[in-house]
Amino acid sequence: MLRFLQRRNQSSAFQSLGNSKGLVASTQWDLMEKLEKAHPKRQVIAFIFMMVLVQVCSEPTTQYSILEETESGSFVAHLAKDLGLGARELAARSARVVSDDYKQRLLLDPETGDLLLREKVDREEVCSTVDPCVLHFQVTLEKPVQYFQGELLIQDINDHAPEFPEGEMLLNIPENSQPGTLLPLNLAQDLDVGSNGLQQYTVSPNSHFHVLTRNNSEGKKYPELVQDRALDREEQAELSLTLIALDGGSPPRSGTALVRILIMDINDNAPEFVNSPYEVQVLESSLPDSPVLTVFAQDADAGNFGRVSYGFFQASDEIQRTFSINKVTGEIQLKKELDFEKIKFYHVKIEATDGGGLSGKGLVIVEVLDVNDNAPELTISSLTSSVPENAPETIISIFRVGDRDSGENAKVVCSIPENLPFILKSTFKNFYTLVTESPLDRESRAEYNITIMVSDLGTPRLTTWHTITVQVSDVNDNAPAFTRTSYTMFVRENNSPALHIGTISATDSDSGSNAHITYSLLLPHDPELPLSSLISINADNGQLFALRALDYEVLQAFEFHVGATDRGSSALSSQALVRVVVLDDNDNAPFVLYPMQNASAPCTELLPRAAEPGYLVTKVVAVDRDSGQNAWLSFQLLKATEPGLFSVWAHNGEVRTSRLLSERDAPKHRLLMLVKDNGEPPRSASVTLHVLLVDGFSQPYLSLPEVAPDPTQEVEDALTVYLVIALASVSSLFLLSVVLFVGIKLCRRAREPSLGGCSVPEELFPGHMVDVSGTGTLSHNYQYEVCLTRDSGIGEFKFLKPMIPNLLVQDAGRELNENLHCRDSFVFS
Repeated sequence: MLRFLQRRNQSSAFQSLGNSKGLVASTQWDLMEKLEKAHPKRQVIAFIFMMVLVQVCSEPTTQYSILEETESGSFVAHLAKDLGLGARELAARSARVVSDDYKQRLLLDPETGDLLLREKVDREEVCSTVDPCVLHFQVTLEKPVQYFQGELLIQDINDHAPEFPEGEMLLNIPENSQPGTLLPLNLAQDLDVGSNGLQQYTVSPNSHFHVLTRNNSEGKKYPELVQDRALDREEQAELSLTLIALDGGSPPRSGTALVRILIMDINDNAPEFVNSPYEVQVLESSLPDSPVLTVFAQDADAGNFGRVSYGFFQASDEIQRTFSINKVTGEIQLKKELDFEKIKFYHVKIEATDGGGLSGKGLVIVEVLDVNDNAPELTISSLTSSVPENAPETIISIFRVGDRDSGENAKVVCSIPENLPFILKSTFKNFYTLVTESPLDRESRAEYNITIMVSDLGTPRLTTWHTITVQVSDVNDNAPAFTRTSYTMFVRENNSPALHIGTISATDSDSGSNAHITYSLLLPHDPELPLSSLISINADNGQLFALRALDYEVLQAFEFHVGATDRGSSALSSQALVRVVVLDDNDNAPFVLYPMQNASAPCTELLPRAAEPGYLVTKVVAVDRDSGQNAWLSFQLLKATEPGLFSVWAHNGEVRTSRLLSERDAPKHRLLMLVKDNGEPPRSASVTLHVLLVDGFSQPYLSLPEVAPDPTQEVEDALTVYLVIALASVSSLFLLSVVLFVGIKLCRRAREPSLGGCSVPEELFPGHMVDVSGTGTLSHNYQYEVCLTRDSGIGEFKFLKPMIPNLLVQDAGRELNENLHCRDSFVFS
């Protein structure tokens, strides 16, 4: 009993699998036959296993039905509900409907999940005379890939009336025919099927014949005329009847034909075919007018009653369009090309008629042989034209391949080029999935043209190519890269605000927003650098601008970093170093260090009357805060009390005598000198020197000869007194500030002894203020004491009195070490 239940359940389950599961079914049968000899408990376990396997491998098929000629867009079924899925799930999984006849007759609405008609369906066009008319289709889903089988039953409507192939039929009946004689007539053709098809025949009322409706071997209804009583040619030689064909529609449709009956003399032998039925095979590639075969019929009668003519009998429109027959020779030829994919067999009924009107019937079976005349076909079900880079195993396309031929001619192989990062996967029946084999890189290749080649196994092989273009969309996997790791930009001091000083540039090999670069200033490493008030950057094009005027004497160069960030998600960035060098401009006039022009009393130089020509009277010391040629100074004597007595060296500012002095020379001289730099345009400063002639240094200040008082000189003396008082006050405040500052510094230095101290530098003065070669503004006859600190670079500078020749002091070395001051000491930075 258990074995019987196993076989019955297996048989019912395997019948639902179809041809595609034949291998699974045969495997299950073999397994069951081997397990039948095993223990009964094992048989029960095997039975349960086989039932689960059948449940897994079976493919549920959903059936729907519509009437033919239904308008396009009509509702067929709620497919989402039948599949147990939601409408949004169908849209998310890219549901597609593919028909087996390579024509997309159905349409799936992704919003509602309804199955709709794409176009009006004509049952006669789809299925011809096949009944029932079933259209098979599949539903494919992606992510994950899933398939469902479906059948659409196209129901017939009565939209065609029966039609006879000829409007008039001629019958020759011998007059000795007996009542009850049956005379087959040509049948009518009705393209409808079922109850809407041809149902019966009737004939116009007459006393000699009535008609019967018969079924032939193919199940088609044909009329048969029945003789009711004997004929008398001498009484009536010809009869005309109206044959009516009716279908079963509501309301019924009909077609008519005229039947002419000629009563002939007696002919007692009808023609007979020798080898009926005939069987012949014809290649579908045979050309029109090619011979098929020749039929032959014999008639025992002689004369006209033994002369045979050939023709088709009850031939359909398709047979008449495809074949022709020679009435005399009986040779059948092709009238058009055959198509194995449409019709594989033809049943051609032939008739041989003698001169007496008797006829014999025969059958010719034509088998159409397939040739490889159809190239494989590829139908795209789903296509993704763009795929992101760095995304492996992405589905690019789902497509179906097939061939209309049969046998080996219908077997196909599918392939793509091997040098592409894509692979083909066979998923279901003739469905393939094209997926990425490895992550793609848009920067190395942004587009792929994938050629799918489908070849059959026929002879000769036919091949179909289909090219799919796939664009690789960008992913933000590349950071911006600067054209250089560091940039150096030069800007002249005293620049105008918002001056464009340079441009930085970075590139990004990504595309779109991932390659859109935004530039920004990064926080400087030096917290004391006010970068935000010095520099700004255009975030879009990397242009750098100086926000305010720069001062070379305050800030000669500074460095900062700039960043380049793309707009990808997430954003990537990089940075580069920018160094801004401030170029000097001639914006500072020379400053005279000696003699001091702001002293409370002018410094008077003593000149002995016995001085020789070229005697060094004094030296003007000046500096310029600029650099380069803007700090190269030259000296010029503009005005003197005694012209020609003194001369000035242009490069070092030394004032010397040009000639011997005489008693006539004034005892007091005033020299006006011009100090000019070498900038463009040049800047200058003037200095006034007072020289007093003395006879000897033992009486340096001799009384001047009495002269009449000058009122103007008195006013100038009063103003000089007031000026001296003001300068003394300012100097006192300045000295007090200096003392406080030095005290604070000393206190700090006492707490931190390692931070700095005073020292005498090896060079006499900074390089931009003194020329150690002897051609600058300071000579080696002057010493300076510089106190250097580590905090702000501000130092104290003390100018010492120049060494006077031994006319004033006998020991020059001792005078130098005493470090005398002319009028005052001052601090500058």
